[in-house]
Amino acid sequence: MISEPLPAELRSLFAGGADAGRALSVPLPPGRPVVAEEDASGRPAFWLADAPAPAGLWTRLRVAHAESGLWPLLLDSLDDDDPDYRPWGNGEVLPDEMSSPDGHDPAALLARWWVDCTSGDPDDVLSPAEREAVTAPFGRTWPGPAPHPRPAADPGPIADGLAEHLLAGHPSLRLGLVAADRGADAPAVAGWTGPTNHTGDTAEVSAVLRSWEDRFGARVVGLGFATLVLSVATPPTTREAALAVAAEHFAFCPDNVWQGPAPQTLSAYADRLVNDHSWTFWWD
Repeated sequence: MISEPLPAELRSLFAGGADAGRALSVPLPPGRPVVAEEDASGRPAFWLADAPAPAGLWTRLRVAHAESGLWPLLLDSLDDDDPDYRPWGNGEVLPDEMSSPDGHDPAALLARWWVDCTSGDPDDVLSPAEREAVTAPFGRTWPGPAPHPRPAADPGPIADGLAEHLLAGHPSLRLGLVAADRGADAPAVAGWTGPTNHTGDTAEVSAVLRSWEDRFGARVVGLGFATLVLSVATPPTTREAALAVAAEHFAFCPDNVWQGPAPQTLSAYADRLVNDHSWTFWWD
């Protein structure tokens, strides 16, 4: 199919002429640009389809990202029956309050979050020993970033497979498009506030996602009100490697462990990461 210049509604997603030379060879379903409800500039944060995403479209748009500059997302609503399709349809996002991922060191972020999450507080219902047992064998000591594994698979098809799996299980998901150079940046560019109880600047999340893209072949596939779904081309294949990755996940999203399936420990969580090609995060 011949690529066509981006229509005006998609060009409006780009800032300062960054849409120059962009094209798209994939026909889109009906949709609209969405402006953040608290944004006075009028520039849209993302494009949102009017109806559930058809099978295969996410993949075609993912492949077309190099020419279009638009990263596809499968977007979930807080309530599928809500006509506003919160937070997407009503623009419940804050793109102007997010910094750039360029300004954040992912290793430093993870180390800081680890300390915050293992320090406890006066209202902690666990004893210090019980709290340290949650993150055993590391306790309160940050183990550092997980090693960079050797790439094992092409990230693209892994991401495509996860997109189809998500749609098969949740066919009401809608397609979103974000003007982002890489998928890791899409949550920050769109102004997504899902992790607000952990960090108020989603660019910090995107900085870590960039690192996971580079090290594990991770790709951002879906976003919900406070959920994030990634495909993973090179997951940990041993329990030792999974423990190192689990430590990063705990620092990034402690609710994955604190409010995950029992037993709520880093060790049990790591067992579920071995050879798992999808990572899901949820912030309370």
